[in-house]
Amino acid sequence: MNTPWTLAQRAERMNPSVIREILKVTEKPGIISFAGGLPSTETFPVDAFAKACEQVLHGHGLESGRASLQYAASEGFAPLREWVAASLPWAVDPAQVLITTGSQQGLDLVGKVLIDAGSRVLVETPTYLGALQAFSPMEPVIEGVASDAGGVDVAALLEQLGAGADHPESLERRRLLTLDLDPVANPQAAPRFLYVLPNFQNPTGRSMDLPRRQALVAAAARLGLPLVEDNPYGDLWFDQPPPTPLTALNPDGCIYLGSFSKILAPGLRLGFLVAPPSVYPKLLQAKQAADLHSPSFNQRVVAEVIKDGFLDRHIPTIRALYKRQCHAMLDALKTEMAGLDVQWNEPDGGMFLWVRLPEGMSAIELLPKAVEQNVAFVPGSAFYADHADPRTLRLSFVTANVEQIRTGIAALARAIRSSH
Repeated sequence: MNTPWTLAQRAERMNPSVIREILKVTEKPGIISFAGGLPSTETFPVDAFAKACEQVLHGHGLESGRASLQYAASEGFAPLREWVAASLPWAVDPAQVLITTGSQQGLDLVGKVLIDAGSRVLVETPTYLGALQAFSPMEPVIEGVASDAGGVDVAALLEQLGAGADHPESLERRRLLTLDLDPVANPQAAPRFLYVLPNFQNPTGRSMDLPRRQALVAAAARLGLPLVEDNPYGDLWFDQPPPTPLTALNPDGCIYLGSFSKILAPGLRLGFLVAPPSVYPKLLQAKQAADLHSPSFNQRVVAEVIKDGFLDRHIPTIRALYKRQCHAMLDALKTEMAGLDVQWNEPDGGMFLWVRLPEGMSAIELLPKAVEQNVAFVPGSAFYADHADPRTLRLSFVTANVEQIRTGIAALARAIRSSH
């Protein structure tokens, strides 16, 4: 069929979300899904939102109710920005806070403002699929950085950037010395930033300890390497809160992304970013061009819900639920995977854990066999910028109840045994 439409070159780099495609499979009756990164609907505070909606529309006067339905400032609702600034464990001016339409939009804005075609962008190995999708249309060269159970391997990062003990020059100095910054022609061209998720990472569930954070921030500052810190899961710890954010250790060298999706409700599509004054105006301009502003009504409702310490009472209930479900999955894995040479980690919070199949197996090939057993997961290869490990897969433990977790892990074990 002939068409008059000519797609932009960047459109060729857009691909459907593997996770979204797998979620279609989970609509089959009887499927137990460990695939989606969806918060449990049990955690959604419906009554609190009902009261807040009434208050926003009618409780502060007619003009205030009308204002909640009107266009608004691109930066976001001032009381919500002030709350975000006050909630963070370092000194943040509300003028540095930009309310976004989900933290996913924050990634999109970062990509638009910081990435040129051919720019080098560094990510953890593996990393959040949504970040790869957000950055790819800007046509960067995305490189994975060697990572282990504690996050980014700082020594490997330095070696990758040619900045080890034998290469003391900073990236900033090499920016000035290098005329050709095309990463294909010059692999030593300075990367635009390193994207990291230090807390209960998606997809692995791993976290960085404080010494690793300090080492990474110190190395990045010395090299002139900006960090983009994504923290949608940081409040979902089980027993101990995570260490101080990377951004708190070097606010001028980091952009920080946060979200209301995991602690209130994802359907609101509200997140935020905190950026240094040198970068914030351009992020704001990109936001204005994208959607003018995030929904005024949603922002005011969230501000109403959280204004009196609601989250201090609500988030512990989420932590308790997710801890119980995580432990149920870990117990089921220990029981059902006995003798199968399957490996997994034990996260201290968040929504995910990471599994590695026996030698010679492929998670992609296993998936249809698992679906036949009425269980679904996400193959891990989707989360790699390069050099994907085909044996890995991600399991989410938050949307299935304890009984479903036990049944689903038993089904997954049957699928593995039949394929091994």
